[in-house]
Amino acid sequence: MTSQSVASRVFRLLDSFTASRPALSLSELSAAAHLPLSTTHRLVAELITWGGLTRGADGRYRIGLRLLEIGSLSPGSLSLRERAMPFLEDLYEATRQNVQLAVRDGLEVVYVERISARGAVNILTRVGSRMPLHATGVGLVLLAHADPDVRERVFAAPLERYTEMTITTTTRLREALAAARRDGYVVSDRQLEMITKSIAAPIRDANNGVIAALSIVVPVETDSRTLIPVVRAAGHGISRAMGWRPTHS
Repeated sequence: MTSQSVASRVFRLLDSFTASRPALSLSELSAAAHLPLSTTHRLVAELITWGGLTRGADGRYRIGLRLLEIGSLSPGSLSLRERAMPFLEDLYEATRQNVQLAVRDGLEVVYVERISARGAVNILTRVGSRMPLHATGVGLVLLAHADPDVRERVFAAPLERYTEMTITTTTRLREALAAARRDGYVVSDRQLEMITKSIAAPIRDANNGVIAALSIVVPVETDSRTLIPVVRAAGHGISRAMGWRPTHS
């Protein structure tokens, strides 16, 4: 067995965990990863020793903190989260709603930070979860400022519908992206759930490139106009902390 084949088996084990399946038994891991039970047992034991997995009192396995620690070392993620946190906390304190920070990975949004009040509207996303670019406020912001080839790949793929309000045509998506670039923010209205909408703004780096986006998710009846200025201000604040400086013509 080559070292590469061992690595691929470990990756298959880790890929077995999802947002809907955060805890798995040994037999469930074996089935999900298509590995013999004996192989699964040996690899899981090594992952537990290393800290990549933990075993709960119920006998089921979960992702360990070691992977979270390593994930935080991905390029720019730790710096981004650390510098963004004061602004996210300010936005949270001012609104007591769901505040999120996200980056693009391929054709998906990955949420890297979230602050949520106990009484805030319930949302689907969590730290580490992924969502499509076309159906989220942060995703539209990131896609609007992505390279043209990324946008073309999204246009060429089916646009999944989550609600009757989800953008599912290329024409509507192109219009939404043009508005995002023009306005400097996005209001994503009931695209993922009929009870929520999000207001999102870009985060830029010292080279004026959009490297992330932040959003606030609120009940659908909330007046977006009162939140757009504060979300944009938080985006500008984080951007400045990342080295961005506005240009004046």
